[in-house]
Amino acid sequence: MAKDKKTLKLIEADADAETRIHDDHHLSVRLWLRMLACTNRIENFVRQNLQTKFETTLPRFDLMAQLERAPQGLKMSELSQRMMVTGGNVTGITDQLEKEGLVVRVSDPSDRRAYTVKLTPAGRWVFAKMAAVHEQWVVDLFAGLNAAEKEQTYRLLAKLKLGLQRPGLVSPNDKGEEKRNGR
Repeated sequence: MAKDKKTLKLIEADADAETRIHDDHHLSVRLWLRMLACTNRIENFVRQNLQTKFETTLPRFDLMAQLERAPQGLKMSELSQRMMVTGGNVTGITDQLEKEGLVVRVSDPSDRRAYTVKLTPAGRWVFAKMAAVHEQWVVDLFAGLNAAEKEQTYRLLAKLKLGLQRPGLVSPNDKGEEKRNGR
């Protein structure tokens, strides 16, 4: 999309996760694929429009969002955990943002190997501009649901999230073997 265009668009995909299902698939599988399709469409919309409007990436936006929520700053390892990416990814993004004057690294007095990363005043200003526009994008994306439907969806997804943490739920470990939650 050209940078001078004002209209933001949702990336149209002829095929998404949901197109792979049939009515004879279990309802849980159909629900999972519908949620995945919606998530992917929303994420693609946000990625595309962050790039178009702000010439930035979703990981850069995410890192700045984490720092905005923690004005005292975060250690690189905390950023990595919160963003669910490797330390190398966080270092690369932090390097770029630091060169642009949007973040600063502060040495940790208790551990000379560790740094705390903080938004600079310029970083807070840039992030605030992006966050306001980002919020409006999300509001617009969910405009097809009324307030009651949003509340209901939010509550149902919270219930699902809790259920995914139940003891005994089988998940693969890092070696591809099955392990049970809580064990």
